[in-house]
Amino acid sequence: MTDQMEPVDDATMYRRKIDDSLARFSAAHDELEAEEKERRARKERLVARLEQTRTKLQRVVSVAGSAVGSKDGTGEAGEGEPEAEQAGPAPRTRLQEKKQRRSKRTLFAGRITAIVIAVLVFVATGVAWGAKTWFNSKFNEIAALDENSADIRNAAGQLGDENFLIVGSDTREGAELEDNVGDADGIPGARSDTVMLAHVPKDRQRAVVVSFPRDLEISRPACERWDSGTGEYGEIVEAAEQVKLNTAFTVGGPRCVTKVIQQLSGMKINHFVGIDFQGFKGMVDAVGGVPVHLDEPMRDQELGLIVAETGDVVLRGDQALNFVRARKVYGDPTFSDYGRMQRQQQFMSSLLRTTMSRNVLFDVGKLTDFVNAFAASTFGENIGVDQLLTLAQSMRGLDAGNVEFMTVPTVGEANERGNEVLLERETRDLFHALIENTPMPGEEPEQKPPGEPSESPGSEDTQQAAPA
Repeated sequence: MTDQMEPVDDATMYRRKIDDSLARFSAAHDELEAEEKERRARKERLVARLEQTRTKLQRVVSVAGSAVGSKDGTGEAGEGEPEAEQAGPAPRTRLQEKKQRRSKRTLFAGRITAIVIAVLVFVATGVAWGAKTWFNSKFNEIAALDENSADIRNAAGQLGDENFLIVGSDTREGAELEDNVGDADGIPGARSDTVMLAHVPKDRQRAVVVSFPRDLEISRPACERWDSGTGEYGEIVEAAEQVKLNTAFTVGGPRCVTKVIQQLSGMKINHFVGIDFQGFKGMVDAVGGVPVHLDEPMRDQELGLIVAETGDVVLRGDQALNFVRARKVYGDPTFSDYGRMQRQQQFMSSLLRTTMSRNVLFDVGKLTDFVNAFAASTFGENIGVDQLLTLAQSMRGLDAGNVEFMTVPTVGEANERGNEVLLERETRDLFHALIENTPMPGEEPEQKPPGEPSESPGSEDTQQAAPA
């Protein structure tokens, strides 16, 4: 090696070039050695995975081979003969040899078939798992649930039930000027324009969707302040009396509105789905529009003409958004939030049925667009492919009469504060029926065949739930 302080002449410069070349060679050698180690490690991992797969396939083939051998009568003992007779070669006819060759071919074909099936199942499972993981990773998670709340009644009896709290937010984030709904500067924050509780019991025999008026008068508990822009929670906001339900979402976001609904219902909410109405349009367009039925054109006092056609109409984009936002629709007997809740329920069930149709599920482009739009406009907790399929499949039973839509019982007229007042006894009866999975208030209990004794001998009358 040369000393960098020695006089520089041609010989020194030559030696330094050699030193530099040796240094570069050494570095390249170290780098190549590291790469070779990584390649060997990857190869060992691949071999291990292949060995695991080969072992699984061998088990499948072994089972299939045993089954084929048993079916054809060709086991280890040969043509079904006792082992004692296998001691020496016995003369065989040409017919027996032909039969043995056919049995061997059948056994071989059975093993090949088993291998192919095992490989296809292995590949399909991997692809399905990968797609499901990709879908689930798209959803925006925001803390919302409190499944250990003291407000939950008969928690043990609700095991297996799926309760989805669905909140439609009227945030103006992302709204365009032509949407005619204002912007985030003029109307900051977010309110819960829509609050629905979808109940799917453990037996999956029915589904009930209960809507809550946004102006329902509540006693809001103390909640952590929620920033709708960042999705983060902050300081505690003191409780408030005689306020509107939609203020719970404005102040405390998903956690606060979940707490309020659990106090009112006693139900264990295990899924929260928040939907931004401005992004909601993308979901509708992704599935090619949502069909609704109208007996007359739809015109709103504030939004103007929304739908000019009648009959079965497919709504898209802004038209669909205005359909679920309109509150003062001419021809609507309620001319209020109650009519809007009915239209929202109608639209939600139609959207779910459309999404679950063959036209969407078997169209990769539409399904991917819907998932992307859903992820862009939705937030919540414990929502993913499995949970949403449970909700959507339950909503598909609407035509068969297995889905019931209703509004939480109220007085029906606003009080001096402009709030809707809850009918407490009727509300208690409603949610008791849902929690206990008994007939709804006003429903006839299941009639038993003539001559079959009732569950309570000696009782001639059957108690019915109070009407809502």
